[in-house]
Amino acid sequence: MEEAIMGTTSADNTIGTGNDIVSELSNLDFSKIAISDIIGYLVQFGKNVLLAIIVYFVGRFIIKYTIKALRAVTQKRGVEASLTSFLNSLISISLNLLLTIIIIGILGIDTSSFLAVFASAGIAVGMALSGTLQNFAGGVLILILKPYKVGDFIEAQGFAGTVREIQIFNTVLTTPDNQTIIIPNGPLATGSLKNSTKAPIRRVDIDVEVAYGTDPDEVRRVLNAIIDTDERIMKTPADKAPYLPMTTMGTSSITFQMRVWAKAADFWPVKFETTEKVYRELGKAGIEIPFQQIDVHMK
Repeated sequence: MEEAIMGTTSADNTIGTGNDIVSELSNLDFSKIAISDIIGYLVQFGKNVLLAIIVYFVGRFIIKYTIKALRAVTQKRGVEASLTSFLNSLISISLNLLLTIIIIGILGIDTSSFLAVFASAGIAVGMALSGTLQNFAGGVLILILKPYKVGDFIEAQGFAGTVREIQIFNTVLTTPDNQTIIIPNGPLATGSLKNSTKAPIRRVDIDVEVAYGTDPDEVRRVLNAIIDTDERIMKTPADKAPYLPMTTMGTSSITFQMRVWAKAADFWPVKFETTEKVYRELGKAGIEIPFQQIDVHMK
């Protein structure tokens, strides 16, 4: 009997406890719990937004003065303007991208997914634009190594002209007859190239053909007179002094070569004007300038 009474009491206690739990759960206000969680989230998000804004303005300030300092250093060291502009753009883009990733992380967004997307996009773009990237790398090498600069006269890839502009992917030439030639930087950076104006002075070679029987001393007298009256032709130092060797004995003429030195900027004027003077002065001196001919002797 006592055991039955005890069992009943225990059961009643269990039922009472369950009823209490149900009663407590029914008394809870889930709306207040949800609102408090939302308020807490908004407060934390607001803090993150405020921190992100502060980091943004501080980062922009740092980027601005970093670019300014880089520009001052490159100008002080005489770095070419095109290279300075390229470096400033590259560093500015890289720093701004890094700042964006930092701000995204502060806002609580997982940046690993963004980095994965950027990496995948980079691989895809790199494969699709392999030739363009090669030209980009060539442009960087040209700007750093400076095999030529704006204003130089170069010959490369079957074209010749004055460099008008060095872009990141291409180099723009202007030919002597004012045509525009655009050459990719990749082949220019890795191929052969002739720069006719990189050196400050150049040698001008002019072939002078005269008839057999002409006195060599008389030819040299006329040519030296032309050289002496042209101030653009260098007379010193000794290794740059004018030289007039006899170079060839052809089928119908003997050839002297005028080897004179002049500034690179004067190369073509000296060559063209001196050639005309040679023709005039040889004629005045009675020295025959032969043309191609065949002498036929008949018996």
